[in-house]
Amino acid sequence: MLWTFLWFVGLLWHPSLSCYQCFVDVEDSLRLCWGYVLTQYHVRNVDECFRLLDRIFNLNQTVIEAGRVGKGFDTNLQQILDAEILPLAEEFDQKLNDEMVYETRLQTAADNFIAAASKLPRVSGCFPPCGFQILGAVYNCITCLYDSCEFPLDCPVEEIDITENSRSRMWCKVPFDLPNDVEVIWRFAEEVKTQEMDQFKEVTAGVDTLYSIPSTSLHHQGTYQCEIFSGSRSIVRLYYYISVTPQLVAGHTELQEIFDLSLLPGGQLLPAPGASPRSFLLLLPSLLTTCLTFSLLLLFLSLWVLIWMLKSEHNHPAEDSDEEEDLDV
Repeated sequence: MLWTFLWFVGLLWHPSLSCYQCFVDVEDSLRLCWGYVLTQYHVRNVDECFRLLDRIFNLNQTVIEAGRVGKGFDTNLQQILDAEILPLAEEFDQKLNDEMVYETRLQTAADNFIAAASKLPRVSGCFPPCGFQILGAVYNCITCLYDSCEFPLDCPVEEIDITENSRSRMWCKVPFDLPNDVEVIWRFAEEVKTQEMDQFKEVTAGVDTLYSIPSTSLHHQGTYQCEIFSGSRSIVRLYYYISVTPQLVAGHTELQEIFDLSLLPGGQLLPAPGASPRSFLLLLPSLLTTCLTFSLLLLFLSLWVLIWMLKSEHNHPAEDSDEEEDLDV
């Protein structure tokens, strides 16, 4: 009971957990610290041993960082620490050792732990802004738990503008690693832009991360939701809102833009916003050819009208002379 009380006294100095306290049992720590002797006073002091463990392991930021391993490798951390601490506990149990021996041996154990733990697999961490990224969690020696990403399950809606009869493609992909047993479900909410689950109807289910519409029509306009599952757990939900422009409207808009350009002062043509001067120079010959062709058509049409009028005038005098002869008779 006395040693247990001393252990709790040691915890009062640093109540939060750490890599050492996550994996080493209380009994093993008591065995390790049983013979800690203060050289100056020649007395045994377990409290000072606990403070030494705090300084070398629990408050050592390098130890904590070495313990930030990927999912499932916390068991490796325990194996590494047990290999360093348990032999010391066996060696020091019921034996007196001065504080310098403890300092040297425990510091060596901590250095060995840092070197071995740092070689364990790491993860890239969490990718914003959404998704339950279980493989991105890292072990935290302060809480003895894996830190979750704590991002919302639903991603923001991505808007896609598409012309009628064009092909639409949506990918259910995320920037973080996924488990091997994923299932993909695609849903559709017609006409509306929403993230409300009760407005969606399921359209496909399987492992295909691509949803393709070969020829988009007006009834395809709306919100598409892609949900990725692993077992019964939802990992992420992505949203795409497709806005469909009728083909006649799109064609009219393009012609209107060309007409507006032709009416600029001085007959100058300006490139579209964001277009490079080189792209405009490439477009200029085709525009000039169009204008020249249109001018020639007008010229030929004018000549044809002129010829027709001359022929008409040539025929009318003959008719007038016939009428005068009839009147003389």
